[in-house]
Amino acid sequence: MNLPGSRTRVAIGADDAGIELKRTLAEHVRELGFQVDDIGVDTPEAAATAGVDYPDVAERLARGIAAGDWDRGILVCGTGIGMAIAANKVAGVRAAQAHDVYSAERARKSNDAQVVTLGARVVGPELAKSVVTAFLGSEFAGGGSVRKVEKLKELDRKMGTAAR
Repeated sequence: MNLPGSRTRVAIGADDAGIELKRTLAEHVRELGFQVDDIGVDTPEAAATAGVDYPDVAERLARGIAAGDWDRGILVCGTGIGMAIAANKVAGVRAAQAHDVYSAERARKSNDAQVVTLGARVVGPELAKSVVTAFLGSEFAGGGSVRKVEKLKELDRKMGTAAR
């Protein structure tokens, strides 16, 4: 695995259920040599006071990915499901829920996903680190997957939104 390192900009975000795992993963990703922007949330109280929920965090990160502010994103909630659903609403973003190394690799290699979502109530910190390492260390393989990813981009265009 050849990690791209500091030239890849990574954003990480979580809702109140994913704060602790987000912190663990942010530190891990920095140790791998990546630039990391933590977009929150930082405490359950702050999330509750501001009314910030997983769709808000996912939208912010996904819009940044679509705009080119970040190359990759990591989102954490209780299961990873809500974050994936919300992030995939942003045109040009392909977010994949992954709770194992193989799925994380395939998200990148086959689907050119820019965002991985994880569930803090589903995976422990060590497995989550392995999943994120696999995701960040994999690149789009092209080949037969190019046609499929182009169809995903075309679906964004059909829906009246511009795809990256």
